[in-house]
Amino acid sequence: MNLRRKIADSPRFNNMVERLLAGYIRFAYRTSTWETQGFEAMDDVLRTNEPVIVALWHQRLIMAPYLFNLELGQITSLTSTGRAGRLAGQIYTRFGMNTIAMNSRDRHVTMSRKILGKIRDGFSVGIATDGPRGPARVASLVPLIWARASGKRVFVVAFSANRVLELPTWDRQWLPTPWSKGTLVCYEWTETVPRKATDEETETLRLSLERALDDVTDKADTLAGRALPPKT
Repeated sequence: MNLRRKIADSPRFNNMVERLLAGYIRFAYRTSTWETQGFEAMDDVLRTNEPVIVALWHQRLIMAPYLFNLELGQITSLTSTGRAGRLAGQIYTRFGMNTIAMNSRDRHVTMSRKILGKIRDGFSVGIATDGPRGPARVASLVPLIWARASGKRVFVVAFSANRVLELPTWDRQWLPTPWSKGTLVCYEWTETVPRKATDEETETLRLSLERALDDVTDKADTLAGRALPPKT
């Protein structure tokens, strides 16, 4: 094992990185002004002790701790077992979130069984719908599977800010800079996923969820004063 990998796998090193990144996220949030929109419906559901499914794009994942009211319920998020996924999971636990690390070799049925068990225990669940490796802004079927099996309501969320750091990652991950103007937006995705959907119905629902995620993200960008990219 070379020195670089030893450092990257060092618990002490990872603990330091987690602490620094969590501190940065808190600092960026506390020094910025934030406009919130559309969270009332999700909060009302949480007040009844009903869990929900929360979906977002991977690019906007870093502010996940502020896109769910942890005073109203518990949430678990799905992370990968890769180095970046482990790091993200440990950062979120510092904010009081729960995480489930899933290996890429795990079958969907194994993954869903664990998540549905958490939902039965009263946890809401969150997922970056195009993660963990993309392609960016292409929704997977996973939230549909969870919604069909659990019957829980689905909400799409996004953050934006007028000033961000864009990382050179596959998803062009965004980090808000301190003293920014930020936005946090939530919509309910109101489609019903039937128990026995055809392939065509499932694809229609997947595209509907994808559009909802794009719409909530575009709304967050517009509120933050960012120009929207041209539609392709």
